Amino acid sequence: MPEQYYKEALKLGQREVRACVSRGEHPYLPLLDDFVTSERITTGSDLGTKWVPSELIVGTRSAARSNAFAKNFMPVLGEMSEFATKWNALCNAHVEEGIRDPITCYEYMNRFYVEEGNKRVSVLKFFGAPTIYAHVYRIMPEQNGSKEVELYNAFLEFQRCSRMHLPEFSKPQSYQRLQRLMGKEPDEVWTEDEKKDFMASYHHFREAYSPQGKKEDRAVGDALLTYIEVYGYGALRGKTEAEIKKDIARLREEINLAQEAGRQIEVKTDPKDKPAGLLSKVLPSAKPIKVAFVHDKTPETSGWTFGHECGRLHIERVFGSDIETSAYYNALDDNNADGELEQAIADGNTVIFTTSPRLLQPSLRAAVEHPKVTVLNCSLNTSHRYIRTYYARMYEIKFIIGAIAGSLAQSSDVGYICDYPIFGQVAGINAFALGVQMVNPLTKVVLEWSSVGGGLEAATQRLRERGIKLISTQDTKRFRERENTSFGLSIIDENGQTPLARPLWLWGSYYESIIRSIRDGTFKSDYEGSNRAINYYWGLSAGVVDLQCYDVLPESVRRLAKLLKDSVISGVEPFMGPLFDRERREIIGEEQSLTLEQIISMDWLVENVVGSIPSYEELDDMGKATADVVGVEASTKEKGDNTAKKEAQ
Repeated sequence: MPEQYYKEALKLGQREVRACVSRGEHPYLPLLDDFVTSERITTGSDLGTKWVPSELIVGTRSAARSNAFAKNFMPVLGEMSEFATKWNALCNAHVEEGIRDPITCYEYMNRFYVEEGNKRVSVLKFFGAPTIYAHVYRIMPEQNGSKEVELYNAFLEFQRCSRMHLPEFSKPQSYQRLQRLMGKEPDEVWTEDEKKDFMASYHHFREAYSPQGKKEDRAVGDALLTYIEVYGYGALRGKTEAEIKKDIARLREEINLAQEAGRQIEVKTDPKDKPAGLLSKVLPSAKPIKVAFVHDKTPETSGWTFGHECGRLHIERVFGSDIETSAYYNALDDNNADGELEQAIADGNTVIFTTSPRLLQPSLRAAVEHPKVTVLNCSLNTSHRYIRTYYARMYEIKFIIGAIAGSLAQSSDVGYICDYPIFGQVAGINAFALGVQMVNPLTKVVLEWSSVGGGLEAATQRLRERGIKLISTQDTKRFRERENTSFGLSIIDENGQTPLARPLWLWGSYYESIIRSIRDGTFKSDYEGSNRAINYYWGLSAGVVDLQCYDVLPESVRRLAKLLKDSVISGVEPFMGPLFDRERREIIGEEQSLTLEQIISMDWLVENVVGSIPSYEELDDMGKATADVVGVEASTKEKGDNTAKKEAQ
């Protein structure tokens, strides 16, 4: 009977009023008129009729009927009131035929305020309708630069593709991150089936995440994104609610980290030097540590893998019987990275180094599933609590190599070839350019990308066609058939390639320091008093990178390189102001320097660079796969945004 329904709805409304009063909140419907002017309301854009999530219908346009409803849209007027009679009539119509006429409402900041149809919303919410048919007018907020407006703008970009109002996130970049995790290009539109399937999965996850009480949409969205990042969307669709709850329990620290405001990453710039570490050099451990190295390629096909394998052999020599190491190759073949990591753990390894950014996600899954195993991934700027990442401040060496190039360039430009637009690489480009500028202010650095337009040989050819002979190529030797070339700074002309200087990755020293810290306990103590993700980002001062100058360089240039190297080790920062980008906008002023966080996340180019950071669509398949994991912002947005830069705060 409709009368009985009203009685139940009235109890829900009265209960909501009491709860709001006890919390010191306004107990009735919020009014759009209270925070948006009438002029802005009347100029809203007409979105037509659409299905709107009922949970996002939160208020009414004006005060005419606001006090007839509690904050949850349940009625609060007496059972004998005229309002109750009309509510009952609507209830009866819904039970017998269903409410078909659309309501009229305004959307503001992804919340909906009813102009006409409040009682229809009340009845439909009472019966648990997930969506309500509505004629919607959108009111855009003032573009005041606030965090909420930035978040809403990111939501609108995502909604244009997905046509969904949920999920919601606490960080703007999360919307584009979800788009990529779903395997879609930045501006790719979702199909209707994809939308329905995702919303079903979202509600399934939400019930597991918060089955009782009020559901905080942003908290649910952040948790969902973390879940998909670790386990993948397919796992979400194939698991029961109980299984998802268990996964969420394992991910609790990671979810909490994702929901924190502000900087999430604690960067360690040098290894700790504690007395315990010195003792560990002479006292053998009670039991050998089993350490695994998981690579995406082999030493025969990749100079990067070869360098890490040299590091593995180094720690075998240093620690002798106190350590047992093993290596696993081609982990990404046949999408079997998870299987390789599980095998490494089954083989008894308690420390695992994964040596490629593309192995980050399977590394994270392994760490979550096996909390007693220490997993480290070779990447930068990743905010995951369950694993640590490690990388080298190669930009310090690039600054010195840039100075070498500038001293030799005379009146000619120099070339720079980078592989992927990922964290740390843009800093290397800019540091090189600043080194050039320091000794040769008029020389330009012409930038090419080997992940755009045909590979390393094609990038080199493009520079040669511009008459450029002095070129900084890749950071490690390439073993592919047609790229068996020297690396670092070279003169490349019709006579071939003459190496001048090259960077050195001293992975053996890096791994030795990390293993010592694990053996003496300082590795574990890094987490004490911190709830942030830990990234190791060591450089010249830690002895994990170095510079090799060839004898062909003039003695004066080699002296300059040594002077700069000593200066950087003593604390001189390559990124000292004033600094200007390519549009001559000032990044920092005189006697200022960039923070480490700004250096890591750099996605802009200094003024003497000719070129740009490629958009996601321009990258080859390997470039896209790498950018998906650790790409800088400029290469993960829509094409055309790649000249944008973050302001140095």
